[in-house]
Amino acid sequence: MPKLQVNNLVRSATFFQHAGISIVFVFMPIIAQGVTDSIFEIGLLVASFSFAQILSEIYFGRHSDKKGTRLKFIRIGFIGCAVAFGMHYFATDLSMFFIVRIAAGIASGIMIPAMIAYTYEANIDKKRAATVISFHALGWLAGIAAAGITNDLKLIFLISAAAFIIGLLFTIKLPNPVQEKELKPGTTRQIISKNKFLFLSLLLRHIGAAAVWVILPIMIMEKWGGDLYHISVVYVANTLTAFILMNVMASKIHLSNITKFKIGIGATTFVFVGLAFVTDWWMAMPFMSLVGATWAFLFIGGNFHLMENNPRSTSTGIFSSTLSIATVIGPIVGGTIAFLFDYVAVLYFAVAIIVCAFVVSLKIENKKILS
Repeated sequence: MPKLQVNNLVRSATFFQHAGISIVFVFMPIIAQGVTDSIFEIGLLVASFSFAQILSEIYFGRHSDKKGTRLKFIRIGFIGCAVAFGMHYFATDLSMFFIVRIAAGIASGIMIPAMIAYTYEANIDKKRAATVISFHALGWLAGIAAAGITNDLKLIFLISAAAFIIGLLFTIKLPNPVQEKELKPGTTRQIISKNKFLFLSLLLRHIGAAAVWVILPIMIMEKWGGDLYHISVVYVANTLTAFILMNVMASKIHLSNITKFKIGIGATTFVFVGLAFVTDWWMAMPFMSLVGATWAFLFIGGNFHLMENNPRSTSTGIFSSTLSIATVIGPIVGGTIAFLFDYVAVLYFAVAIIVCAFVVSLKIENKKILS
């Protein structure tokens, strides 16, 4: 099959994969307010998805490398997500939401590392791989926009399930190459050891960000005079910027992958400093555009550095699991701080921990790591 056709199929599958996730993920704090008044319990519910995703990504990412195949895990993940996200429609209390969020986390964790590795391996030209991966940001944009336009917190679950089904259809025609089996005993431990400063700085940065994401939709509605549509507009500024930058990242921005990663970590600080001074919903848009830019830098830089130097699905699985660990810790910390103090205190916490993340990132050596 021609490379262009493969890339277009992967772009489409990636788009619908992330549209299905984002349409629910961003609005989960608002949805959770319908079953609990506790900001702490909202934080726990948001964290439950990521906790399940952590275990799933590490386990299935490792097995994808062990078996040397990607497509089977991608397709199983799409099917599982269609079922799990669709089941959200029938959740009516906090316990049921915990069950379906955990199921969704497991299903999404099956396919995310395999999808990133498949995209990378399908492209000899890594500049093209970056543009294909950028469609995850476009998918987030579409999912968030669809939720805002729909303005129905029940209907979005069915739209999410439909997105995964459509994504699955695009994988049917994809070729199923078998890669060289990459794993040796102790591989996961070795990858973490070699890249410890990258993973630690990523963890700290995303704990700060995830702490804010659990309270930001609520702040937009309760403090800044917004509604569901305005939440969508604010988040679209984030994802649109990320999509544009990911597309020009390799061809126009001639920096090493590690330098891109460090820029993404450090510049995030300015996002949360700025959000602390916002008084109306529209004022958050430039700062959300900036966080989209920082995400493009750290996501492309970090993942490409790892895949150039390590077993691909395992290393990207650890990268994604690090984000998931942060998305477990961050919402719990953010919910606790908001409960004990106020929303602005969460922003101050994010600034402090991301400064620490940037200091750690400076210890990453800007050269290829030999296996």
